[in-house]
Amino acid sequence: MSAPIARPEVLSLRASQIREVANAGMEREDVLAFWVGESDQPTPSFIREAAASALLEGKTYYTHNLGRTDLRTALSAYLTRLHGRPIGTGRLAIANSGVNALMLAAQAVVSPGDKVVVVAPVWPNVVEIPRILSARMQTVALDRAQGHWRLDLEKLMAALTPDTKALFLNSPNNPTGWVLPSQDRAAILERCRKYGIWLIADDVYERLVFARPVAPASFLEMADDDDRLISTNSFSKAWRMTGWRLGWMVLPPALTEAMGVLVEYNTSCAPDFIQSGAVAALTHGEEAVEALRTELRAARDQVLGALRQMPGVEAPEPEGGMYAFFRIEGHANAMALAKDLIDKVGLGLAPGSAFGEEGEGWLRWCFAARPEKNATGLARLANYLNG
Repeated sequence: MSAPIARPEVLSLRASQIREVANAGMEREDVLAFWVGESDQPTPSFIREAAASALLEGKTYYTHNLGRTDLRTALSAYLTRLHGRPIGTGRLAIANSGVNALMLAAQAVVSPGDKVVVVAPVWPNVVEIPRILSARMQTVALDRAQGHWRLDLEKLMAALTPDTKALFLNSPNNPTGWVLPSQDRAAILERCRKYGIWLIADDVYERLVFARPVAPASFLEMADDDDRLISTNSFSKAWRMTGWRLGWMVLPPALTEAMGVLVEYNTSCAPDFIQSGAVAALTHGEEAVEALRTELRAARDQVLGALRQMPGVEAPEPEGGMYAFFRIEGHANAMALAKDLIDKVGLGLAPGSAFGEEGEGWLRWCFAARPEKNATGLARLANYLNG
């Protein structure tokens, strides 16, 4: 009898190259790490205090599959303010993280053999989740033009054929910082309506856009309630809550009940006391979100400005998110370069190949860090390039 192994779809999953690089450097005290996507500052104290109080009060029991009523009410009010149109509690489901929301959305609409389209490079989980469900994947690559990342809308439209089951789209994009323009969102939504394609929007960075005036980059502003749109989101980025593992979905009303059943068979519910922290974030967190966005604008200018002064570096400008995605002339193997940077100058960056073949040769720098940390990292990169 052969050894017991996982099914082929699981065995074929790509191991995390970010984790591979982190494993190579995390035990070295001299390494400056910019490889994961999170702020180097803790969750704001008012959020921590709300969760700590709930924990001390004994809020440690099961909750509703779709999330506590007060959290969904606060989320409804927040989303309605943000997007300028009513988004009721009957369309909302709380998930145990943004990635869990993506998995639940995929489980709800993707069947084995379905064609799924993804705009890439992109966070690897977005591609691998449909593969776990035995979907057929097709990627559409972003291009570069005038120092920015851009989507060739005609290429995407050509991929969105009548046999397409779902489009997964992340904007603002991890790792590039690309933001989908409003007019393109409208065209994509209309195409999905025409062919009955599910649109799974990973909106985790929607509050972290750099344009002024600030406008969230989301399909929710233009979609009808009954459109085949699932917006997945997370408390991780905008409120610096990466370790809390709490997210949400905005769903067509007809899908909400079934999503509650899916939540039951995945995680049952989100932790009670953590939901108290989320209520505080939604009701009192606008100042904290604006503070983070201001920090990120300054960090983007600091890091991009320095990168563009270095010889042989190409660094398109991110329009949102918390990453610089850049490449160095003469270095085609991103993993080899990332490991060499750790070895030679103690600089920890994510290899672009972690985000698909479209990212090969590129590096991702999470600049959601204090200015002095970014400055030290930039000096180390300059030393590496000066050899």
